[in-house]
Amino acid sequence: MLIDSHCHLDKLDLENHQNSIAVLLDECADRKVSRMLCVSVGLDEFDAMYKLITPFSHVDASLGVHPLHVKNPSGVASVEQLLALVEEHDKVVAIGETGLDYFYDEDSKESQRLSFINHLQAGAVLDMPLIVHTRGAPDETIALIKEHGGAAAGVLHCFTESLEMALQAIELGYLISISGIVTFKNSKALQEVVRQLPLDKILVETDSPYLAPVPFRGKQNQPKYVVEVAQYVADLKGVTLEEVARQTSANYYRLFSRAQDKSSI
Repeated sequence: MLIDSHCHLDKLDLENHQNSIAVLLDECADRKVSRMLCVSVGLDEFDAMYKLITPFSHVDASLGVHPLHVKNPSGVASVEQLLALVEEHDKVVAIGETGLDYFYDEDSKESQRLSFINHLQAGAVLDMPLIVHTRGAPDETIALIKEHGGAAAGVLHCFTESLEMALQAIELGYLISISGIVTFKNSKALQEVVRQLPLDKILVETDSPYLAPVPFRGKQNQPKYVVEVAQYVADLKGVTLEEVARQTSANYYRLFSRAQDKSSI
């Protein structure tokens, strides 16, 4: 059993899957990918995403606004808005994705920071884990989690930062999620980070439809390709694919505890 801890099912082109999300999910099951978390990037798109996944008990949801979707303070979701929407949608197991991305958009720093703080505070109120996107802002990301995150745990998704940042996040109760980037030949630094991290602090993800792992690089990514990510992690750590699947699935349920009650596995 493998779990794709971060994907965007509503962004996938389903033309090669009979234009059916059910067909795509059946293909995942054939590869023993038995659960996934469909991650929100904007409140304006949330209803359509939620409607798409509602029929599937093994697909969890998150609620939040991606930092690159926050262009000005007027577009920042309030804490109250986030709390109300979580209350109305019982498949939501996490807040996010949220965070800071100064690599692609340094001009919206103020709005990103305000949005991140609101998400952190909502997570703290709900004791619900955060899904954090971070690029080009390692120190500020950790500082804001410490200041506003309360006791809520979370995950640094699609991790590409330093071992030092990973260990700081782990100290705060966060997990580190590894995507297909780890399979890229120019990802030597990330591969070394994975070697150093304890397996009980790791999740695996696809971030599909983006960042397909080798040997599918350049094609549309799919949740079923989390198998390739997990196998690469297993090889780096000198353990079996089965051990990575078992431990990362246990990690998923430990972090996203609201998924437990809905699990049909």
